[in-house]
Amino acid sequence: MTNASTPRSRGFVSAQTVAERAGVSRSAVSRAFTDGASVSEETRIKVLKAAEELGYHVNHLARGLIRERSNIVSLVVSEIASPFQSRLIEAITRALQQKNRVALVINTSGNDESAAQALKQSLNYRADATVVLTGTPSSSLVDTCLSNGQHVILINRGETPVGADRITVNNAAAAQEAFLLNQRANAQRHVVVSSANRTPSLVAREEAYVAAALAAGVEVEVIAAGPTSYRSGQEAARQVLARSKSADAAFCVTDLLALGFMDTARLEFGLDIPRDCCVIGFDDIDQGGWDSYGLTTFRQPVNQISEYITRLLDNEEAAGEGVSFDAQLVWRRSVRPR
Repeated sequence: MTNASTPRSRGFVSAQTVAERAGVSRSAVSRAFTDGASVSEETRIKVLKAAEELGYHVNHLARGLIRERSNIVSLVVSEIASPFQSRLIEAITRALQQKNRVALVINTSGNDESAAQALKQSLNYRADATVVLTGTPSSSLVDTCLSNGQHVILINRGETPVGADRITVNNAAAAQEAFLLNQRANAQRHVVVSSANRTPSLVAREEAYVAAALAAGVEVEVIAAGPTSYRSGQEAARQVLARSKSADAAFCVTDLLALGFMDTARLEFGLDIPRDCCVIGFDDIDQGGWDSYGLTTFRQPVNQISEYITRLLDNEEAAGEGVSFDAQLVWRRSVRPR
């Protein structure tokens, strides 16, 4: 038996080793680490002291598998580096950790084969649930999760497979409000700066703005100069503003596109925003609030979404019904005063 002066082990420490150090039975160690189990305070203190000395940690994964629960939640996401996705991931992982759940992030930005392999690994670890963030992955990967008995939660996806829960943001209502803001600013030539990615949420924003404009008898142009990126926003601005009668109002389906549009409008074409062109974004990323931008935008309720996910996982909300959250207008100075 090791003595109390033995340095902390750097290898695997078993419950049996802790029991020997504490001078108790193996079952006493298990009870000491189980909430509500019957164990004397003296024994519990001995076990915790021995565990601390040896660097022992309970194998929660093994315990969870016995109960057919691992407390692992897979987050399937693409474009992890984008400001909004990073903020959403941060909020969800924080909410999961507060509920003693472990987040396993699967990056689907590569090809479908690598994404499928990563998802297979999460299934091997018996993840309890999979949360699919905006836009991706393919429906076949979602079906794989469902067929393996996982709880599947979709965020801003267009379709809802049978058995999955759906969380959406009311993109259409926000886009319609964006049009009204530009219209009240007396804008005459509207453009929607969209994305070639064509995810359901981005398409919904684009189509709702166009529909609101047409209903008001206002023509509107749609430009998708590339993927959802700052550079695509720059290129869209070049295409629009090089004309003799350029747009005087731009609704960008994400803030990242809006920031690229604004920088090019000011630095390459010498425009004043909002005097010469009103710009509205969507997402309320931190950069949009910087003094150099002052972007009027719509805030996605990431904290509400994250909290709702944990309630679904804890069965505190009715599964299968779906929920939609409103995006909140954040008024700054990139639109002429109402």
